[in-house]
Amino acid sequence: MTLHNRTVGTDVRELGALVGEVLETQTSTDAFETVERLRTTAIDYRNGEIDSRDNLDRTLRGLDPETAVTVARAFATYFEMVNLAEERERVRAIRTASQEGSLADSLGAAVESLADRDPEVVEQILEDVLIEPTFTAHPTEAHRKTVKAKLRTIADHLVALDERRLTDTERAQLEDALEAQVTSLWGTRQIRERQPEPLDEARNVHWYLENTLFDTTGEVYREIEDTLGTEFDDIGVPKLFEFRSWAGSDRDGNPYVTPDVTSETLARQRRSVLEKYQEALADLSSVLAHDADRLDTGEVFDDRLAANRKRFPTLADQARERYPDEPYRQHLRLMGERLERIGDVRPNGYDELTGFTADLDALATSLRANGGERIAAVHVDPLERQAQTFGFCLAGLDLRDHQEKHTEAIAAALGREDIAYESLDEDERVELLTEAILQDAPLIDVTDREGLFDPAARVLERFDRLNDWQREYGADAIDTYCISMAEKPSHVLEVLFLADQAGAVSLPEYCGLDVVPLLETEAALDGAREIIGTLFENEAYSQALAARGNLQEVMLGYSDSNKENGFFAANWDLYRNQRRLADIVDDHDVDLRLFHGRGGSISRGGGPMNEALLALPNETVNGQVKFTEQGEAIAEKYANPRIAERNLEQMLNAQIRARARSLDQPADDVPEEWLDAAATIADAARTAYQDLLTMDGFVSYFEQATPITVIEELNMGSRPASRSGERTVEDLRAIPWVFSWTQSRCILPGWYGLGAGIEAYLEEGGSTEMLQAMYDEWAFFRTTIDNAALALARTDMEIASEYAAVADDDLEARFFPVFEAEYERAADFATTIGDREDLVNRGWLRESLRRRNPYVDPLNVLQTHLLDREHRTETEKRALRLTVKGIAAGMKNTG
Repeated sequence: MTLHNRTVGTDVRELGALVGEVLETQTSTDAFETVERLRTTAIDYRNGEIDSRDNLDRTLRGLDPETAVTVARAFATYFEMVNLAEERERVRAIRTASQEGSLADSLGAAVESLADRDPEVVEQILEDVLIEPTFTAHPTEAHRKTVKAKLRTIADHLVALDERRLTDTERAQLEDALEAQVTSLWGTRQIRERQPEPLDEARNVHWYLENTLFDTTGEVYREIEDTLGTEFDDIGVPKLFEFRSWAGSDRDGNPYVTPDVTSETLARQRRSVLEKYQEALADLSSVLAHDADRLDTGEVFDDRLAANRKRFPTLADQARERYPDEPYRQHLRLMGERLERIGDVRPNGYDELTGFTADLDALATSLRANGGERIAAVHVDPLERQAQTFGFCLAGLDLRDHQEKHTEAIAAALGREDIAYESLDEDERVELLTEAILQDAPLIDVTDREGLFDPAARVLERFDRLNDWQREYGADAIDTYCISMAEKPSHVLEVLFLADQAGAVSLPEYCGLDVVPLLETEAALDGAREIIGTLFENEAYSQALAARGNLQEVMLGYSDSNKENGFFAANWDLYRNQRRLADIVDDHDVDLRLFHGRGGSISRGGGPMNEALLALPNETVNGQVKFTEQGEAIAEKYANPRIAERNLEQMLNAQIRARARSLDQPADDVPEEWLDAAATIADAARTAYQDLLTMDGFVSYFEQATPITVIEELNMGSRPASRSGERTVEDLRAIPWVFSWTQSRCILPGWYGLGAGIEAYLEEGGSTEMLQAMYDEWAFFRTTIDNAALALARTDMEIASEYAAVADDDLEARFFPVFEAEYERAADFATTIGDREDLVNRGWLRESLRRRNPYVDPLNVLQTHLLDREHRTETEKRALRLTVKGIAAGMKNTG
């Protein structure tokens, strides 16, 4: 059976030609010919048919500003089309493999891996698993919302051309619609004129939850249930997914995320999810027009219907008149009324999610008792799964702020009580906070903010409003507080103290928050035992932990740890400290949930999520895992429903397998000599990386040889690009740091120091053979080397040299040879250890890079020319911003 009408080659060729036609008709023949000349020259050079890029360089240098804008826009638009074509190819591959039964990492494969286990063990594994993708508002999404909408329409046209059997007339109409949409895209402004606001970012996250994940999640549950049914009898499937968000609640470094923004975000999320349920009930009503004369609805259903009729007697009479002898429809109408009254002043809305799911379960049970098994499975069960997953809040919000903000606010508030908090040492602060939490009377009044400086007042207001939010939307809607740069026990106790003073904590009976330290610096990671162990032994915190089910969530920061220590050293620190955390919680009989603060890029913890989950230390795999999803990675994973479903399947496959493995082998059995080798590599890699950052002139080189100043002005996110506005590596946020290196094709955050580290290990007597054995048999080491290889493969030192030439001559001479030497060393070791000829060991990625590189080159060269100009006109500035957007699309990565 032929599933598809097209190939990726067809899509790329036809969409590329369409961009060319639109370019010529919307601008001029001269502009079209200029773009064609640049395109063919770049391809010829990459194919070895010409010896240099001199002609490309001369053409780009000779462009007038308006033509430069057109050229940048043409190549950027081309990459938008290529990205859609490759997305379509991903779907083809998924559908084809699924049809053939050859889909790797499938739910079927996960269930098959459990086939020899006792059903009770399988049930326990599933009970343990909970996967929590957490969407952040980190500013790496380069598209405007309008542009994204147009791209999705083009993608829909490609689906129709690829999957439908069309008449010649229908095909011609679709091709006309496709051309019209590409023409419209060309006429749409590509760059944001204003900085997005936090609510814009929240709405962006909500789009993916509402338009793909809400439906896709129900399908994944149905698939796992059906698949389990082929191997086991009567194994129930518990809740496996929960979605969370930072958009509208992450205050760290973003003064625009106010309590009012958080309130509006919570309200919007509730409206959204309730509308989805109402739509689902309306669809159910059209299906369940069953005649009462043919039914024995059953006692459970009858009781639920009778209770709802009692709540709404007038409406119940109206439902009887509208749906005479149709009890299911009457039931659905009354359920809809209860949904409508959630959060309303009118009584009898659902107080708890369990009431809604009980009504759905009664309906499903009645249907099954009356021969409607398939109806219940197709129409009711997915809705019940959606309700369990999304609740009445769509996604739970995590609050977050920097630890120093809490310290400053407490010092200001306690100062009014004649307590000099800032002068206390760590032990004294811990003692004061503990006593204040345990005593009944509050020490400060969070509602009294008069006379406090603005940051402190905002912190107190946030905790004051927390009570209101939990009362109105339920504790599950906003029940986690993450502390950035947490390095001391007092930093965690400060948040517990503020929540207690606001009334969200009443020990020992109740604690309304998971307090989550974010460990992201070398000092914090190495000091994890002191931080966490001290908290577990603290009288107040141990009571809070008991009230939260003795589950401690700890967040690990991939971004700042990488920026501080380099790629390999950061990954090693994270690996060994995860094991350390597992030992700590085991010593105190506490459960651990690790929250992985991953970014989209390799250097910030990116890479295939299923491989990352399988590479976690066994000691940490208790079934629950939480991780951030950021920026353009959200669109890549969740914009297309089929790809979103595939991502959820792969994550669930990996987590089921990892949990089963951890039961068999509770701790990683890693030879001591391997651990010593990794530590040696990490120490030398860290030294090499930190030596680079402290070299005289490094910051000046970075500022001159990358487009960092342009990126800071791009209006990509609501948060400032740096913490204080100072130009230092420490002050710069991890995202623009990585984004800038990616633009210049020198992606050193993903590999710098690796070569130096391995070389140091070998010089101390280590062997390549042992490194190859580590790669073959140790998932952590293999994944780390593979991810570095991906960053190396996306690096192009020849293009990077064009950026180096923009810097002052002495800076270029000082730094670029160092980069080149480390790149060559790291690339050589990566291929040798991985026993491969090429850095890229995935055929589809090799083909994608081959397809993209010639088209990225003109944008890179044009960008270097524009960066090299001391004074730029407004048109040239616009062209420069467009090159940033185009390279981001071409590299499929920002930060």
